[in-house]
Parts: sequence; structure tokens; C-alpha cells
Amino acid sequence: MTTVQDLARIKDLQLSQRRGKRVLVGLATCGVAAGAEAIRTELLAAGEKFGLSDFAFDRTGCIGLCAYEPMMEVHRQGEAPYFYVNLTPERVREIVEEDFSGGRKLDQYILGGEPLKSQLRIALRNCGVIDPDSLEDYIAQDGYLALGTVLSTMKRPDIVDVIKRSGLRGRGGGGFPTGLKWEFTAKAPGDHKYVICNADEGDPGAFMDRSILEGDPHAVIEAMAIAAYAVGASEGYIYVRAEYPLAVDRLNRAIAQAEEMGLLGEGIMGSEFSFHLHLKLGSGAFVCGEETALIASIEGQRGMPRPRPPFPASKGLWGKPTLINNVETFANVPTIIRNGADWFAAIGTDKSKGTKVFALGGNINKTGLVEVPMGTRLREVVYDIGGGLPGGKAFKAAQTGGPSGGCIPAAHIDTPIDYDSLLAIGSMMGSGGLIVIDEHACMVDVARFFLEFTVDESCGKCPPCRVGTRRMLQVLERITAGQGTEEDIVKLKDLAEGMKLGSLCGLGQSAPNPVMSTLRYFEDEYYAHVREKRCPAGVCTAITKYWIDPEKCRGCTLCVKVCPVSAITGKVKEIHEIERDACISCGACQEKCPFDAISRR
Repeated sequence: MTTVQDLARIKDLQLSQRRGKRVLVGLATCGVAAGAEAIRTELLAAGEKFGLSDFAFDRTGCIGLCAYEPMMEVHRQGEAPYFYVNLTPERVREIVEEDFSGGRKLDQYILGGEPLKSQLRIALRNCGVIDPDSLEDYIAQDGYLALGTVLSTMKRPDIVDVIKRSGLRGRGGGGFPTGLKWEFTAKAPGDHKYVICNADEGDPGAFMDRSILEGDPHAVIEAMAIAAYAVGASEGYIYVRAEYPLAVDRLNRAIAQAEEMGLLGEGIMGSEFSFHLHLKLGSGAFVCGEETALIASIEGQRGMPRPRPPFPASKGLWGKPTLINNVETFANVPTIIRNGADWFAAIGTDKSKGTKVFALGGNINKTGLVEVPMGTRLREVVYDIGGGLPGGKAFKAAQTGGPSGGCIPAAHIDTPIDYDSLLAIGSMMGSGGLIVIDEHACMVDVARFFLEFTVDESCGKCPPCRVGTRRMLQVLERITAGQGTEEDIVKLKDLAEGMKLGSLCGLGQSAPNPVMSTLRYFEDEYYAHVREKRCPAGVCTAITKYWIDPEKCRGCTLCVKVCPVSAITGKVKEIHEIERDACISCGACQEKCPFDAISRR
């Protein structure tokens, strides 16, 4: 049996062992994909070669600086930590010899500035800080102290009250008040209740939940145990995508560790509270992110939504009261319990408390994972944290909320990022994907991309979604192929209205959002496609033609050599021409031309 006093002893011992020299290698999916396994192997070998027994070479999760992977963070007592980035095995050998053995830092490989500028890490507080495979490392960061506190000093209604007063809202998309969900489940009559963690992260470009599970799995486990105690549940499930093998592996290990130490299972920490936790692997269906479809999947049925009410809080898994929150929502809970509701409520805005994690991707210099206070302006995320757009390209839009979200145009780049502000301009928070779009993108094609995804992922249960998404996609395909009409734009609006009113679940109701937001802010691009049969961005190849400027052409023949269909004619030192009917608008000639003589119209 582990007590609060035991946690304190483990913490002191673990912190005392960290007082020397420690090197953390990022081994989340982003680091592994960039070659971090080879980096750690080389680090261990070089450390042994130089006899660096005073160094601890540990693994950690994603710190969020994905653009700089593979990387490692160096800690020496009395010094500020620093990052070696974009590593290779050769550079690791050089760093070990010159820095770790010789004491001379190699500034050319060190990331300068303030890597986590403007961020406030609550959900991500341990990612990139601890070894996710070490329960002792988690305890050293006050892990399971919140669970010990609620079991020994708090009544169940008091726990729910703390979450309510904190203002925490669901981070999975809709932003429903978390405390109310807990209260509804706690008050629901039933002899057996469940707690579910929704880790079915399916939005294109989103990897927030995966990174938390890979970097700090015990935070979610502790939070689920607290929630279970608060609502009167004795059993829980983490529904996680099978495509997240590293997260699954670390969750399985963390659950086993918690059970062995008496932090899960029967009589947790000497109390009368028991909680058993299971993993359920999803097969990648986007619709299973919807809570009633997720419940059906756990029950062994086909993952399809059902009408509500009844809501899961009163009739969920196997007909029993069920609490469902997503990974990021749970990750906030232990810190709220430790620091208090007022502390969390003081962060963010009046109606959007705390912080939000975003997966920052697209046309951005510093891709990665960021966590900022609610109300932070989009401009700050894009330029101060993300480093702006490559090549000095202009910002055109940011897509938030995945297939259920919308596009925020440059005119609204100073919009505060919070639930209400995003809804007011036709977008939504969603789970936290934030894709930056530059000036060369076609917004009609962006809408087509998201509708294509939604058509593939629709469960097909209700006609408004099953038929509506496909009809919208067909219209968009006509428009991008140069076959659209002005009536097609009217059709898109009518279809969107019907889907919002008639779809069974939130996924179908929000599927038209990317189309409607692009129509709202980029309507001129739609009309250029249907009236002029022209794609202003030159992305839609069916209506994009390439031209050679005779004033700039030098007759170098490079374009002739790269054209895959021999559509370009001309001899050396003579002006070249593109045969319109033969050109397939691949753009290879424009990319190759060194004189900027080829343009697209």
C-alpha cells in the first residue's frame, strides 16, 4: 500500500538522484521518426567510451519543438538547461567529447533564444521533463499527490465543486463545462458507473493527445482515478487509436506500474476506493471520436452515433452512467486539484479558463506542440511562437478545429484564441489542430480537401451526413475542375443548412464548416473559379495554365528537359513556348526556371 508519505519519500529520493548531470533525449513519435533512437544509442555508446558515469542519459516525451528533432536537453546543477537540436550520430559523438567530457559547449548546435516563449504549460507540464516509463519520475513532479489528497481529505461533492469553479471546459471540441459533466454523472442513479478517456484523436494534423499519452501517461491515469472517485465509478477505459503504438505501449506500462504500487486496483492508497482501468484500441474510424459512437465501439458494436438524450452521463456504456472526457481535459485535473480552482480560473479569459494545447502545422517555420493561455492572439502563435511562414510568405488563413472547424483569414489574425471568439468568426476550437495556410493556397481546394476526408469518414447512419457530404464534395470537385456555375455556390449553402439541421451527431452538423467559412471570407475565389474558370492561386490544375514571358526567357532549355509530356518547344537561346492543349499544369517548368520567366494564370 502506497501512502502520501511514501510519495514524498519517493519524490525526495528521485530529486536527489537528479542533482547531477542529466541529458534527456526526445523519444516521442516525432523524435523517433526523425532518428532519435539512433541518437540515444550513440549517446550511450559515447558516454561509456568517455567514462561519463556522472551523467544520466534518459528518454523523455515530446517537448513540443518538433521542427528541431532529433534533440536532447542538457541539465547541469546550477546552470540553465539548453537544447542540442537537429542531431546526427556524428554530432552526438562531437558533443560528448567536447561538451560532456571536455566542458566546452558547441554553440553551433545549440538552440538559441527562448524556445518556449509565451507558453504556459499545464497539460504539457511533464512532457519533455520526465521519463514517461518511470513512475518515480512522475512522482517526483508531485504525481499522484492530487489523488492522495482527494482520497484522504476531500468529499466527493467537493471534488466536483473544485472542477466546476475552475472553469475547465472540455478540450475535445465542444467546450462543454467539465464540472457539469462530472456533476451529472455523480448524481445519476446507478449501481455501477464508468469513466472513459477519449483518446481517439482523428483530426488531420492533430497530435496533442498522442503527445500527452507518450510523454506523461500517469497524468491521465491519475486524473481518471480522481474523476472515478468523484462520480462514484469503479471501472474505466482509455479508448486509444491502434495507430498510436508508442502511446499504447507506454500506457500499458504505466497502468501496470500503478497497479503494482497500489495506485490502481483494489483499496487504492489504503482507502475503500477501488478503480480498475482498461485499454480499448480503436481501428481508426474518425466517427468514433463522437462519444456515443465510441461507447458503441467499446461494447463491441459498429461505431455509430445514437440520438441524444439520453446522454452518456445518465445512460452510457452498457446502459450505465458514464463520464467521458478527452486526454487534454484529464491532463489538467491533477494540477487543478493541487493548486486550487481559483489558480486555474485566473488564467485565460472570462469564459475560457486555463490554457489550450495546439498542434501547430502547415506552412509554418516552427512546427510543433504549443500550449498558451486562452485569449492569446493568433498572431502571437503564428509569428512569435511559430516563427512566421517560410520564405517570408504572407499569412492567408489558419484552419482550426479540423474537419469540423473553419478558416480564420488574415483580417482576423489578431483574434483571441478562445471558445467564443472563434465561434463568432465562423471557426471553432476543436481538439487543437492549427494549420497555417500561406498566400499560395487555393481556399476552394482547402474546403474540398476537408470534405473529401469527411466523406470517407462518415459512418453513413443518417442521410443528411451520408448524402450531404458527398453532394457537397461533388459540387466542389466540379468547381475546382472548371465546370462549376454560380448556382453551385447556392447549392453549397443550401446543403450546409440541411446538414446542420438534420444530421444525427455533431460530426455531420459541423462537416460543412470548412466550406462555409471559406465562402464567408474567400467568396471571390469561388467566383473566379465559376465565372472566369480560373484558380487565382494556380492550384487547381484543370483550370491553371502556364505561360512563358518572352521578355524573360533566355532559351536555356531547362523547362524543356523537365516537362513530363513534352509540351514545351524551343531551341537553345531561343524563346520557348508552351502548347496549351498538351500542358498538364504540373508546375515542373516553373520550379526549374532560373529566370522567373514562367507564370501561372
